Amino acid sequence: MSPMRPPKTRTPTEAVSATFLLLLLALVIPSHLLAQQFKVLHTFHGPDGSFPTDVLIRDSTGYLYGTTEGGGNGGCGGYGCGTVFKMNGEGKESWLYSFRGTTEIDPSAGLLRDRAGNLYGTTIYGGKITKSCGGSEVGGCGTVYRVTKTGRGSVLYKFKGTPDGFWPESLLAGDSAGNIYGTTYEGGSNQSGTVFKLDTNGVETVLYNFSGSVDGCSPYPGVILDSVGNTYGAATDCGAYGYGVVFEVDSSGNETVLHSFSSGLDGANPGSVLLFDSKGNLYGTTAHGGNSECGGTGCGTVFELSPDGNRGWTERVLYAFCSVTGCTDGEEPITGPLVMDASGNIYGTTYFGGSYRNCNEDACGVVFKLAPDGNETVLHSFTGGSDGAFPVAGLVIDSSRKLYGTTQQGGASCFKTYTCGVVFRIVP
Repeated sequence: MSPMRPPKTRTPTEAVSATFLLLLLALVIPSHLLAQQFKVLHTFHGPDGSFPTDVLIRDSTGYLYGTTEGGGNGGCGGYGCGTVFKMNGEGKESWLYSFRGTTEIDPSAGLLRDRAGNLYGTTIYGGKITKSCGGSEVGGCGTVYRVTKTGRGSVLYKFKGTPDGFWPESLLAGDSAGNIYGTTYEGGSNQSGTVFKLDTNGVETVLYNFSGSVDGCSPYPGVILDSVGNTYGAATDCGAYGYGVVFEVDSSGNETVLHSFSSGLDGANPGSVLLFDSKGNLYGTTAHGGNSECGGTGCGTVFELSPDGNRGWTERVLYAFCSVTGCTDGEEPITGPLVMDASGNIYGTTYFGGSYRNCNEDACGVVFKLAPDGNETVLHSFTGGSDGAFPVAGLVIDSSRKLYGTTQQGGASCFKTYTCGVVFRIVP
């Protein structure tokens, strides 16, 4: 199975889902959805950002930080090259950093925040232009960038394609020494993606080159770290059956496949950043598999991987989407990550599914809760109107269990023919 990039990055020149129908709905929500538990905190209009596609982060004072794929004042054909934003808990922006097409393009992942308040992230394009990653057509192989707590940006590293990788659209992770870890979707010595480390001096080390075989390929989501420096992540394609893997790369650069997805009941094409619980279990989502719905490919799953005590791992599907008529329970959880509360409830989003087929005859996505007993509850079905549409990213949770997230589209009209997305809060 050849690698297929998941439907995450939908820019104005690529996307067709935010059309006239969404514009008609932009200011209309059925009255019974205006419950106090769901609130739109911020509606993007273009200059302040557009098309938020990844998870928010939140500091101890309640400020939210995130990225948008487009918008800002950086050019890129009039649609903007993307932004980093800071806003308070009620959605008022404090500052906005706009990316420039000459250096950075398309920040399609969320942010890592250090103890000093600096923010780190990746752009898919920009940086050094080389033929090995598309050359001038895409403006470069991608970057790792830093934005200070006052909103000043700089590029820390420019990818070259070979051997260091290209198209980094991963959420970054950091260790106590200040090193940064992430993944590139493609490139590396085998052109199948990498796991990389960037030290405090901006020196990059490739920890692992995927071969495009049983070890996986296309590891776009990013990695998380355990207490001894091992990294864990998902590669969305390849593996023993061609449908992706969950992997571990130890501090010496040795990879172990924890699970290869078969596209059956166990799921297919894992695309989320993983979540550890206090017992060492891993949680994530697959965009497909789980059942035979959605044209036979399956509508996606929430899964758990548990260590078996004998250096192996056991996978268990906690929920398969489209288990009810019309996929009102959700369809295609794409990037995550999932979050878990103190009671063991899991929260996440699906890109499609729900009760309202207002988004080009597709349902516009949901926020869901999954109880420890496997019972799923839809907390919000997006209408495609002012409440948003297509929640690509996962959620962040605060100490009082309020959830914060974004939708890629919906909200107000912008760029004449599109809707630019929202930031929302929901109390489960």
